[in-house]
Amino acid sequence: MAAELTCKELVELVTEYLDGAMTSEELERFEEHLVYCGPCATHVEQMRETIRVAGALREEDLDPAVAEGLLAAFRGWRQGTA
Repeated sequence: MAAELTCKELVELVTEYLDGAMTSEELERFEEHLVYCGPCATHVEQMRETIRVAGALREEDLDPAVAEGLLAAFRGWRQGTA
């Protein structure tokens, strides 16, 4: 049996988990950790909720200044300057 997943490892793997991109062994370790670790279970639920809410946003829902700020931040991030 594989070693227990640490909280740090879980945080690093949460995107793969939410995308359904884990092997069955990784999934088992991940979900077993969630059963015993309330803070990690909360983190995963917060990530799910963030994705749900962000996915429901439309461009017209954002103040134009906020939208431009986000676009500038992502441009900088992609270019390695943010």
